[in-house]
Amino acid sequence: MLVVRAINESDLDALYGLASQVGTGMTTLKPDMKMMGDRLAIACASFAESIPPEKRDYMFVMEDTDTGRLAGVCAIKGAVGLEEPFYNYRIGTLVHSSRELDVFTRMETLYLSNDLTGSTELCSLFLHPDYRSGTNGKLLSKSRFLFIAQFPHLFTEKLIAEMRGYQAPDGSSPFYEGLGRHFFKMNFDHVDDLTSLGKKSFIAELMPRQPLYVAYLPEEAQEVIGKVHLSTAPARRLLEQEGLYFEGYVDIFDAGPVLQARVSELRAMRESALSVIDAEAGADAACGAAVEAEPYLVSNTDLKNFRMIVSAANPVNGRIALPEAEQQLLRCRAGEPVRTLSLNLRKNPHV
Repeated sequence: MLVVRAINESDLDALYGLASQVGTGMTTLKPDMKMMGDRLAIACASFAESIPPEKRDYMFVMEDTDTGRLAGVCAIKGAVGLEEPFYNYRIGTLVHSSRELDVFTRMETLYLSNDLTGSTELCSLFLHPDYRSGTNGKLLSKSRFLFIAQFPHLFTEKLIAEMRGYQAPDGSSPFYEGLGRHFFKMNFDHVDDLTSLGKKSFIAELMPRQPLYVAYLPEEAQEVIGKVHLSTAPARRLLEQEGLYFEGYVDIFDAGPVLQARVSELRAMRESALSVIDAEAGADAACGAAVEAEPYLVSNTDLKNFRMIVSAANPVNGRIALPEAEQQLLRCRAGEPVRTLSLNLRKNPHV
């Protein structure tokens, strides 16, 4: 079975293996053993609550319990931009008009901004190709929302997710080639590596501060602004289902969209609930009839040893009949609380 759990010190080699599969464009997952080791140490300190909430980086791994293999990884950063600059382009509009010539034009622009500094960030989502089937992607991505719903006090009100931008079949970034290369004078991969290591001072040093007119960019660059990498499209859909939306911010290198939401408006905050493990809840459900069983996300409530699965057991009146095997996966026992959320969107969650 698959379980999403808090990362631990023994996962470093497997984490490096996953990072080696990612490719370019995801600066938070690079196959660099020192970088991964440093990040793992911060993640373990985060779950142990030994560092301040704004410095925490909660990393989760999906483990195949049948083989011990890591199938995926995802993370939540407590706050971005507090120790190193956090840049985005904000898409804006400038209007030019002349009454004398009867000319009125609206020009789309890109503003270099730090507007999203301090936001909580969803990041580092990667599912190994061997596991890209069924509900595995949903389990991995949505696990973070159940964690936030259980521990909302640890996060800021604004939640963001930088999505990997579009890349051509040869791996190049049309947006970077049309804009960034003119200022940075280096390959996209090199810039990507620098930012992954936290070396971002060159952005402020080399990028223009005045608005950039989108119409001046090559057509290939204009067309991909706000467009995601082909392999990232499913992840974007999942985030949008949970309440995130595009508000006109994009990555400064590949123009991938930055999705955002208010934590209080997430589906998990509205619809997740605590249920007590109780074998009798199954009998109640059988007597109650007419409600068809659906897959549920179920997590324990232990921050340090957070674990989550997909279960066919459904909560009934604040109780849930989890099979013994699933209790063991969650490190829970009868009488203890778990947090539940329907895996899929429901047309009317109040019915």
